[in-house]
Amino acid sequence: MRISTQFDRRRFLQATGLAALGGTLVACAEDEGIGAGGPEPTQPAPTGTFQEPASPLSGSLSILMWSHFVPAHDTWFDPWVQEWGQRVGVQVTVDHINYAELPARTQAEIQAKQGHDLILHISPVPQYEPSVLDLTDVVTEANNRHGQMVELCQKSSFNPTTGKYFAFAPAWVPDPGDFRKSLWTPVGLPDGPTTWDDLLRGGAEIKNGQGVQLGIGMSQEIDSNMAGRALLWSFGASIQDESEQVVINSPEAVAAVEFMARLYNEAMTPEVFSWNAASNNQGLAAGQLSYILNSLSAWRTSQETDPEVAADIFFSPALRGPADARAASHVMYNWIVPDFAANPAAAKEFLLHYAGNLDVVAWNSKLYDFPAYPDLVPDMGKWLNADPFGAQPPEKLALLENAIDWSTNIGYPGTANTAEGEVFATFVIPNMFARAARGEVSPQQAVADAEDQIIPIFDNWRARGLIGTGGS
Repeated sequence: MRISTQFDRRRFLQATGLAALGGTLVACAEDEGIGAGGPEPTQPAPTGTFQEPASPLSGSLSILMWSHFVPAHDTWFDPWVQEWGQRVGVQVTVDHINYAELPARTQAEIQAKQGHDLILHISPVPQYEPSVLDLTDVVTEANNRHGQMVELCQKSSFNPTTGKYFAFAPAWVPDPGDFRKSLWTPVGLPDGPTTWDDLLRGGAEIKNGQGVQLGIGMSQEIDSNMAGRALLWSFGASIQDESEQVVINSPEAVAAVEFMARLYNEAMTPEVFSWNAASNNQGLAAGQLSYILNSLSAWRTSQETDPEVAADIFFSPALRGPADARAASHVMYNWIVPDFAANPAAAKEFLLHYAGNLDVVAWNSKLYDFPAYPDLVPDMGKWLNADPFGAQPPEKLALLENAIDWSTNIGYPGTANTAEGEVFATFVIPNMFARAARGEVSPQQAVADAEDQIIPIFDNWRARGLIGTGGS
């Protein structure tokens, strides 16, 4: 199996410049670093299915993807896709790289018009639409076979203005609250906070009384991007409306920024301004943070490295604000086929094979990956209510059975369009919160400045015909 060498992102940026990219890079998560061990499963693993391709395949298929936050997934995936290739007559190679390097690597291949046939990202990448194949045929066939894709994934991969699927999104990952029960019980919240006000009150008491801060980032990394959006939505604010019009400068957005400034001043420390995506995981596992917004990764890590810590980590659904209780998907799979792909037929057939085995995907990610086609994973509820991988207590993940109800897409209440992709990539939202929290500008000015950055981004993509009025 080939393992790609590190890509020199600085050299790439110097050589191409952001303006040449038709947008900006999506600089995202550092590997969260989970081991491949842990308790032996207590239930039998799903066996998977195979369906013959619609037409004969040949040649080679090259895949570029992140190093999964649960390495057990990659240990399974690589030989699994090789076996599929052998059965259909295609030679498959897989290159894994740290996700923080994946956007630059993708953009370099797009610039060069050569590289991998199939690339997997873990957040929506609508800004790549001009350089990738429309995957409507893949989505249509998957829907015909498995029922309608869940709206969360559809809105994270479809452009209603152009009518194209810029990606195939067969799986996603919830973003619950992760908290240390031993820290929250003394402040009267043994089940963790359920509202943003609970988070502020309890977090401040824990910091003042126990010396442990909250872990809500305001830095240029993916978790801070997600947390900031969750807070905006829960206060009734958003970047755009359903018609893809910029609405960030609102009283609700100002109130959310004011709240984040209080949260920082009363319950956090300056380190949250310089985190990478691994920082909150590491801090929670080390007992240095009382609460983070994240997936299951930090806890799965602790199951292997420190079972006592794992037993103390619990989960809670999206925090309720004055208007809503809503969180972004922590990870949203976006499989893309670049327009230079040498073997798009094999790439599309593999995506259909992958989608048909989402039960195997969920199992081998240790329930990290959730299906866009729920009927394909009929045992998901059973697994979440009695974790096969050693949760203590076994029902610790039960609340995630309804995670789809409080999870939404980047771009909500609209879709993950090209403009939203660039706003995400340039970290406008975490920067907005950080400037106000540090006292550099007032909340009102922070929101106004963010609007000044966002409007030209939307105007640019609108002029290129890639966003419009939400498809109407």
